[in-house]
Amino acid sequence: MEVQKLKARLPSGREVGFVEALSFCYDISDTDFQILKALINMGPKTEDDLASVLKLSKASINRSVNKLISIGFVERVKDQGSKGGRPRYIYKAVDAEALTDKIVKDFEYCAQLFSGLTPAELKSFPKP
Repeated sequence: MEVQKLKARLPSGREVGFVEALSFCYDISDTDFQILKALINMGPKTEDDLASVLKLSKASINRSVNKLISIGFVERVKDQGSKGGRPRYIYKAVDAEALTDKIVKDFEYCAQLFSGLTPAELKSFPKP
């Protein structure tokens, strides 16, 4: 099944897609997901490559790749071919297996945190 069509039905009956779950858990925007998907499908790219392919500004690309790096979805490698001036970087998605493991472990961790909720904690909610 294609990951973008993967859905989970919540107890409320609402269906949540994979991208929505990533957005909630990691604060990933549509742009972040587009960039991650491009790096997974097309392999390592520079900011210029990503900006050209995705028709986005370099500033948007930079913000997104930095976020994706900080959450462990993307790696930055110095471009050995860059000469003088500011170094150029190549961005690549982490290995698909490692990415899948990370997402599963993070989702399991969140579920474990909430599974420890006690009735006393529910009663401590502020009254409306």
